[in-house]
Amino acid sequence: MNEAPVGQTLVTIRRLLLVVMFLGIVGIETELLLIGHYEGVTQRIPLGLLLLAFTVLCWHSAKPRRASVRALQMTMVLFIVGGAIGILFHYLGAKEFQLEVNPSISGVALFWKVMRAKAPPALAPATLIGLGVLGLTYAFRHPALGGDVEESRKTI
Repeated sequence: MNEAPVGQTLVTIRRLLLVVMFLGIVGIETELLLIGHYEGVTQRIPLGLLLLAFTVLCWHSAKPRRASVRALQMTMVLFIVGGAIGILFHYLGAKEFQLEVNPSISGVALFWKVMRAKAPPALAPATLIGLGVLGLTYAFRHPALGGDVEESRKTI
């Protein structure tokens, strides 16, 4: 059996992670635009984060250097933070709606009603957290962080 060297395997995995990040970012951005997720400032935050990430990924794809990897890492941390805050916003919005519909509901019953609500879906912003973790995984021990420019070009 002919096995690829470990270095080539890592290059392939990094390339696949990069493609998945691009697809995820474009897909989520498109979905948010299609559902009109831009009515207020807080709804525009994920749109801005996704646009930022797309820009950073394009830069990194063109020039896989230390600065672009660091920018990618910072953007992915923002994704994780933004996703967590988004979950809170979605939960509070759904809770407010459920209390308007049924003011007598409370406790565990309210929690489950909110978690099962379709609008806004409480856990939808977790997709940003997933992409953030994926991006940090991509950047983990990236060759460009070690200063090897030639090796970092092979990872794209």
